[in-house]
Amino acid sequence: MIMTLLLFALLCLGVRKDRRRFRNAVLLGLTLLSLSGWLLGKASHLPPGAAIAVYLLVFLVPAVGVVVLGGFLIANGITMARKEGLRPANLLSGLLGVAVFGLLVLLVSLGHLQGSPAFPVGIAVLLLSAYVSFLFLCFLAYAFLYGRIAVRGDVDYVVVLGSGLIGGERVPPLLASRLRKGLEIHDAQIARGGPVPVLLTSGGQGPDEKLPEAEAMGRWLVDQGAPAGHVQEENRSRTTDENLRFSHEIMTAGKSGYRCVVVTNNFHAFRAAMTARQAGVEGQVLGSPTAKYFWPSATLREFVAVFWEHKAVNLSVCAALIALVAFVSARG
Repeated sequence: MIMTLLLFALLCLGVRKDRRRFRNAVLLGLTLLSLSGWLLGKASHLPPGAAIAVYLLVFLVPAVGVVVLGGFLIANGITMARKEGLRPANLLSGLLGVAVFGLLVLLVSLGHLQGSPAFPVGIAVLLLSAYVSFLFLCFLAYAFLYGRIAVRGDVDYVVVLGSGLIGGERVPPLLASRLRKGLEIHDAQIARGGPVPVLLTSGGQGPDEKLPEAEAMGRWLVDQGAPAGHVQEENRSRTTDENLRFSHEIMTAGKSGYRCVVVTNNFHAFRAAMTARQAGVEGQVLGSPTAKYFWPSATLREFVAVFWEHKAVNLSVCAALIALVAFVSARG
């Protein structure tokens, strides 16, 4: 229990210092793992009914959850392919669902492989999968919690991140969701008597676009009732990092010590928050709604990006796991 409390204390300190760090997600996962271990250790001393509940919570629920998750991901992959096309990015959820069932088959078959050269390979695959799965669940759980943190007080800027245009000039539904959320924040602050926040649209012009995304976004906001004087454009950026760095420059020039809120889609919020911290942006990131069928694949893409952003640590851990299996296999 002491380890669980220590991990929880570190998590609380990390969130208080800066809630936008990925280490907070890992600490959340480690806290829950430690708590599960503590519950298992105490299960034998509990009344029969409570002990059964602990075993179900720790073992059966995750096992059933994995099977359900695999089926859901395959179904989602089919939906994504039907609605969004057969691009590789749209097949992520379906491929992951197939991989989940493949790992279950490997786990069940492992006993039959003992003594063969395939056994250490299977162990290595399971260990690597366990590590990546742990990080993904940490990312998912913390991103969910982060998305439910409310913004307190007034802000000087509402930054809306761009995401591409239809036909090179029209705002697509995904981007309209962000703009709608930004406009809601703007209107709500004015309605409660706060200062008028600037709606800062952020997005440059891609090679296949007829105008900068920021300009199309600004037009959309004005068409929806935002006063033109409340809208400002950042039209140089091509990436999320540039969105935030260039917006930071504009906001710092406009008001030293500004407060802002950044708006993107919900699947992108936590990763954008980590990027905002690195860019020096003083503000929280909020997520706008995304079509339910689109969310799983988009979230997987975000996790892959976060995993790769921390590639030095992650690849080192993966290499260490492989080396450990090779060492144990050689000694055996």
